[in-house]
Amino acid sequence: MEKEIENMQKIYNVIIEFFVNYSFQIIGAIIILIIGFMVAKKVALFVEKLLLTKNMDITLTKFIATTLKIVIIVGVAIIALGKLGITITPFVAAIGAMSLGAGLALQGLLSNFGAGLSIIATRPFIVGNTIKIQGCTGLVKEIKLAYTVLETEDKELITIPNKHIVGEILTNSFEYTIVEMTVGIDYQSDPKVAIKVISEVLEKYEEISKEVKAQVGIKEFADASINIELRYWALTQQYNEIQYKVNMDIFDALAANNIQIPYPTYNIIQK
Repeated sequence: MEKEIENMQKIYNVIIEFFVNYSFQIIGAIIILIIGFMVAKKVALFVEKLLLTKNMDITLTKFIATTLKIVIIVGVAIIALGKLGITITPFVAAIGAMSLGAGLALQGLLSNFGAGLSIIATRPFIVGNTIKIQGCTGLVKEIKLAYTVLETEDKELITIPNKHIVGEILTNSFEYTIVEMTVGIDYQSDPKVAIKVISEVLEKYEEISKEVKAQVGIKEFADASINIELRYWALTQQYNEIQYKVNMDIFDALAANNIQIPYPTYNIIQK
């Protein structure tokens, strides 16, 4: 019992001695940490507001603000540790070794983050654009640091890691997707009338881009028909719906103007 009391007394004396010798350093370190956290928060908010007023991308803005906040906090923590007389050299070496190991383990994830920063900074596309990449086409729904989300007309979501976007051939048609099709008319029909009728059908659709004018003209003279090609830009989110409606309207309009669409004919040779 006396031995235990003696041990407790020693521990008590060590604690008292520690606080007597380092109380001011501890208080100073705590004050430095508190001030550092406050400064880091205010600086991060200021930088975020400043970048947003400059129309900087929201994802990149938040990343920069958060990174700056972490850097300030780490710097303040180093100063606080120095105030306590703790050398940070071993910690720096350990952090370096851990960073190297983590970098090798998370190489794929880090490459996605790097590619995401490149996309956000260079802005080859933004939310709302229609892009075609790696055989996938869709409307850009979200741009994250690690991946980009596309949405198809059927409301399917396609998630593409950003490392598979940067450095690849990318097609950006903004909100629209091009429709290219051919309509064959009889040689007895007037192609000028057919072109006019088809153009009038396309003009009445608000979902078809007016900035890039639709193109209608003779593509080729085939064996049984004059092939009229039409090219127009339809809203990506209504691509198939618009195409089906346009095709039906073109068929009705051609029939109403006595323009015939020929059908294949076959010569049967009897022996």
